[in-house]
Amino acid sequence: MTAMDLGAALLRRLDPEDAHVLAIRGLTFAPLPAAPPDPPILHTRLAGLDLPNPVGLAAGLDKNGEALRGLSRLGFGFLECGSVTPKPQPGNPRPRLFRLSEDRAIINRMGFNNAGLEAFARRLAARPKGATVGANLGANKDTEDKAADYVEGLGRLAGLAEYFTVNISSPNTPGLRALQGRAALDDLLGRIDAARPDGPARAPVFLKIAPDLTAAEIAMIVEAALAHRIDALIVSNTTLERPATLRSPQAGEAGGLSGAPARPFAEKALRAAAEAAAGRLPLIAVGGIDSGAEAYARIRLGASAVQIYSALIYEGPGLVGRIKRDLAGRLRADGFSTVSEAVGAAR
Repeated sequence: MTAMDLGAALLRRLDPEDAHVLAIRGLTFAPLPAAPPDPPILHTRLAGLDLPNPVGLAAGLDKNGEALRGLSRLGFGFLECGSVTPKPQPGNPRPRLFRLSEDRAIINRMGFNNAGLEAFARRLAARPKGATVGANLGANKDTEDKAADYVEGLGRLAGLAEYFTVNISSPNTPGLRALQGRAALDDLLGRIDAARPDGPARAPVFLKIAPDLTAAEIAMIVEAALAHRIDALIVSNTTLERPATLRSPQAGEAGGLSGAPARPFAEKALRAAAEAAAGRLPLIAVGGIDSGAEAYARIRLGASAVQIYSALIYEGPGLVGRIKRDLAGRLRADGFSTVSEAVGAAR
């Protein structure tokens, strides 16, 4: 066990949100060594981005872009920070983060707690060179025009991130998931497309969806994303489902469920998205990915890259390197020379 993994084990003894705050502080100030270079077989091209590997950090861990220097040294191929809203907001009352240790899962109802766009922009401007950083955009709870909040975030952070994610799938902001309906989605994505520049300054924009959608709803979202020039789909956010297999006494808490029990819902949504996209739209898989085997399975189902978060809490930051080593080995064993060759191989 590495020192970082030991630190993660100690943090699991604390209140979940207190542990999260300490983890961010540690990643901000600890003099971590750089991760070793990735083998060429892991090089990934995603929506025009050149990534050293396809293993990314999902949004939610570093909401305010505070720990990008430390996170960039853990070996991720790309980092997504946020969600960030135009105005600072405290989020929902505590307790709002629950560790379901028996199930290797998390329930959160944080409510987009963050320091707002201005603080976020200052930190992105000072981020480490060489890291591929995405900004996950959200809407303020009390805003009357949620689409305007996303457009504002995109404009304020232009030039400060390599890509942007439009997060319309958090279950913890009232009315947010309603933006996944076709009329609201067309309005939102149309306004985002109109606000983006054409040419070299046009950064990729991804759309993050919920795992609780039907196949028909996902197919509709894919077509809307293509119509409005969205560059990739992130599949998927936390789920409102509560599997009967959950053992933790906190399983009934309100909020979004992530971690191992979310895997079947995220996988089902990925299958539907891959079927609907048919290679026309890159997919990024999230939800219950905790090993190289699982990352490889999602790639074979159609994902060009994966993101992790909850598994880091239980496996420690050394998980990033373990996933990459296992993934490279599985690619070689199956005769692939690149990640892209394996994308959709199981379909």
